Amino acid sequence: MDSSEATIYCSNALCQVPSFESDRYCLQCGAFLPKHYLWAIAQRSPIFSPGDLLSERYVCKQGSIFLDTKPGLLPESLEELPHGVVCYQRLVSHWLHVPQVYALLPNPQLPSSVVVLLENAPIYPADIQIGGAVQSGALMPGLEAVWREASSLQQLHWFWQMAQLWEPLNQEGVAASLLSTENLRVEGSLIRLLSLVGDYQPSSCSLVDLGTFWQQWQFGAQTAIAPFLSAVCEQMQQGQISHSEQLIGLFDQAIAVWSQAQSRVVEFATLTDQGPTRQRNEDACYPASGMTQSVRLAPAPNAVNSTALVVVCDGIGGHEGGNIASNLAIATVQQRLQPILSDASSPDALTLELKRTAIAANDTIVQRNDTERRQERQRMGTTLVMALVQNHELYLTHVGDSRAYRITRTGCHQVTLDDDLASREVRMGYGLYRDALRQPSSGSLVQALGMNASMLHPTVQRFILDEECLFLLCSDGLSDNDLIEEYWQTMLVPVLEGTLNVPTAVRQLVAIANQQNGHDNVTVGLLHCRVDSTPPSSEAELRWSESLAKLSAIPVRSVSRISADRTPVTETHLATAQSPINSTLKTQLKKPARKSEFARSRPSLFPWLLGLLILLGAAGSTLVWLFPSIGSRLFPAIESTAGSPDSVPASPAPSASSVASPSPSVAASPFLTTQSRVLVNRGAVDGVGQAPVRLQSQLASTAESGQPLSRLISIPVGTVLEVAAVQVRLDQRWLQLKVCSLPTAARTTDQATPFGQPGDAGWIQETAIAPLVTSNISLTPVQLGACAAKRQTATPSIETN
Repeated sequence: MDSSEATIYCSNALCQVPSFESDRYCLQCGAFLPKHYLWAIAQRSPIFSPGDLLSERYVCKQGSIFLDTKPGLLPESLEELPHGVVCYQRLVSHWLHVPQVYALLPNPQLPSSVVVLLENAPIYPADIQIGGAVQSGALMPGLEAVWREASSLQQLHWFWQMAQLWEPLNQEGVAASLLSTENLRVEGSLIRLLSLVGDYQPSSCSLVDLGTFWQQWQFGAQTAIAPFLSAVCEQMQQGQISHSEQLIGLFDQAIAVWSQAQSRVVEFATLTDQGPTRQRNEDACYPASGMTQSVRLAPAPNAVNSTALVVVCDGIGGHEGGNIASNLAIATVQQRLQPILSDASSPDALTLELKRTAIAANDTIVQRNDTERRQERQRMGTTLVMALVQNHELYLTHVGDSRAYRITRTGCHQVTLDDDLASREVRMGYGLYRDALRQPSSGSLVQALGMNASMLHPTVQRFILDEECLFLLCSDGLSDNDLIEEYWQTMLVPVLEGTLNVPTAVRQLVAIANQQNGHDNVTVGLLHCRVDSTPPSSEAELRWSESLAKLSAIPVRSVSRISADRTPVTETHLATAQSPINSTLKTQLKKPARKSEFARSRPSLFPWLLGLLILLGAAGSTLVWLFPSIGSRLFPAIESTAGSPDSVPASPAPSASSVASPSPSVAASPFLTTQSRVLVNRGAVDGVGQAPVRLQSQLASTAESGQPLSRLISIPVGTVLEVAAVQVRLDQRWLQLKVCSLPTAARTTDQATPFGQPGDAGWIQETAIAPLVTSNISLTPVQLGACAAKRQTATPSIETN
């Protein structure tokens, strides 16, 4: 045993026998020993020495790198998260680039503060060797260290990722994270942030700051792209590039030009299996199970455009409903995408079509449910994860909890975020992810294909293929119990090393899922992407250099701002205020139906639905669910006391077969806080149909005082509101909302209840307004209107209250 090697305790609660850090499995019971290497940050950087122990479990390996020696125990946390930690939580969907909070510990050197331990930091995992040297637990190299040796495409790709990250980080007041050379780390073609850095200035950072920071990279840039980078930096500093969308557009064009110098080969295979305990297989995949295909994506314009498409669906619903739903989704995807697979679509157009494809599959399942009059246990749905490779890009479309992973020789990263309660709680800043996973029904879905009237928010992510890698798509029959984390190095890295082929790897993954999990169907789709690493000829370099020179001279196109809800950096959502994508189905309001156990062939937890009667079919709600009950994977209503930030919020969600009346004794958990800004995207529902939202100009002393209501203020759809204050009355949260701006068409009205004007304020129950608004939005100065006064920038702080 090496003197620096730590002792790690078995994660099996019935064992907990100590083993060596170098052991992959427990010496006593054979359980897998996960190695969590963590990056420590604190308000005042403490000095740690190798061997130092925090909270009797986290041992210092070197500098600020710690190892959790008791991975089977729940990491420490605080009842209320410090503000600086919430930034990490809200950026959880960016976890390919941004680390996440693992534990919060008392700072032994400064009692008034805490030490934050970050997981998924740019630290090499266990059993990694590079050039014959062991790198386990070592910090990944900085961008500065690898910049000069990188190819032109890699350098462009790194800038593209930083451009993608700019807006979401800027919204959280941590854009300065991209302005620190020490903070920018590299894992192959990926940009990884060591931590989040609060903006130094009272106002948030601008693209002028980023352009100034990028100037230092011009000198080490490859000769062919250096003039282009110089021109981009100059335009940023002069304010000609004022929005990150413009910057992304320029790098998209540059990467498209340079990618024509390389060819790519994508080999992919699928396999689905019923599993040892199930009576039928409700999963489905495309291509058909057991097939292996290979396509060559040759440099344009020399070859006909080729694509690779892989789809995995995990059906939901009893009486063979899941099987029908998953196959309906596959058929719809094929039908929708087949006509466009041979066309060279722009990234925006293809992203939009992939969203529409997910919506079309959703509507097909809903229509089938309604046509066959399926009720309760007979209603069906499915998850969806889909990979489409076109030219130099891979697009991932995702709904539900089927997952996608990106694997290279140095790391395995989950790149989709489950649409479940645990992930939602983290994104809203209520708790740490590992804490949320321990909560009852944490894996309950909040959306899947089959939601009524396409109240659906599929995500589409885009990846640049500039290095050899694998993309693994799978149902939870494989991903449950961290099997991917355990076996990626032994079953998937060999594919990259050329010692194992793709179809064999797929068969082995299904076999290990049946052996280690076995509780569910299992479906796997694996794509192996290989990039031609032959350097382009000098003539080709000259040709691409001339193309880039022309590109940098093109006037920067105006790109409209997209409403952001802190989704992954390369993903866009349906719920944009400017251009919602609507379902083709008509809205239907149905009578309440009795509760049932309609389960997804899983152990039933008898979840509840708590719904507010709202008009189905309008875009903007991310938490609407179709099924009355689907066992442990249905979104349940969680009872909570008003004002408790630690409870899981119970979102009102109407069902196609069940619309329940809200219980007056249950208050929804808060998700709107003071200074939150929201966009009203639908009206309230009265006895006739939709009506404007109405605010009370004053809050009565009690909710049921019998006193007449104060003056009412009507709020039309399209209004931007800001939460000015929050009060709790009789276990109900009331929000005072200030009118920031009105839609142009609603400035004047002759109705009895006048529209509120910018600056007006009124009160409404949170449970009444929450389903009618979209939060976490990007707003133009015109939309901000009366709320344009600069809010105090929130920068990370790790002090305790």
